[in-house]
Amino acid sequence: MTLAIDTGNTDAVFGLFEHDTLLHIWRTPAQPEASSAHFEAKLRLWLLEAGIPLSAVRQTVLCSVVPMLTPTLREMLTELFGMEPVVVGPTIYPALPLQILRPHEIGADLVANALAAYTRYQRNCVVVDFGTALTFTTVSATGQMLGVAIAPGLKTAIRALFSNTAQLPEVPLELPTSALGQNTTHAIQAGVVLGYEGLVRSMINRIRTELNGDCLAIGTGGLVRAISTLQADFDDLVPGLTLTGVKLVGDTVRAYTGTLVPSSR
Repeated sequence: MTLAIDTGNTDAVFGLFEHDTLLHIWRTPAQPEASSAHFEAKLRLWLLEAGIPLSAVRQTVLCSVVPMLTPTLREMLTELFGMEPVVVGPTIYPALPLQILRPHEIGADLVANALAAYTRYQRNCVVVDFGTALTFTTVSATGQMLGVAIAPGLKTAIRALFSNTAQLPEVPLELPTSALGQNTTHAIQAGVVLGYEGLVRSMINRIRTELNGDCLAIGTGGLVRAISTLQADFDDLVPGLTLTGVKLVGDTVRAYTGTLVPSSR
């Protein structure tokens, strides 16, 4: 089994794979101040509840865009499973079948998305990831990362209004029935949710135009189904695509190096 961890600015998401099948997904807040013992306790409990012994995990792969948490999680994984995790980052990128755009700048999660899309489709793809940030990662049929676009995520936009205005409340992330908001809640939902519908659709169309129409649109991330009217704009919806990409990084690095440090437990 492989344990893949995708640590974002909101949550740390743990995915357990048996071969290529994603068996379990566990999620916990990505608290930068949390200790390795905090995450170890959670992971031990999840595995216990799933009836999976520590010795069943033969590989761990860590993807993190939270620098303060990366060493914490790396230490936890090493201590718990008796092996160093593969850490998604510039030092291992030469092993990947991708031409990575600005490897020391690009987010590790975007590399994971690109690898998963390239491996799965072998076509020009734009991966639209609905997370803390809304990201558009475009990869070619030959594995070249062509570019990235980044906007605030849906919840981030709503929280920004709530945090930076005196009279606007935090509202649920729901699709309104009209663009003509008749109260404060509906007005924010119309501006943000319907506005993001237009943003996503426009970006997909612009990217396809730049690639002469040859580009699949793949949706992923925790909020990928939040705007139901966008579903028809995607060729595929894969909520666990980032975790799959993280797992593929580990598989590729193992094949590249030909080594695997076994668990001692």
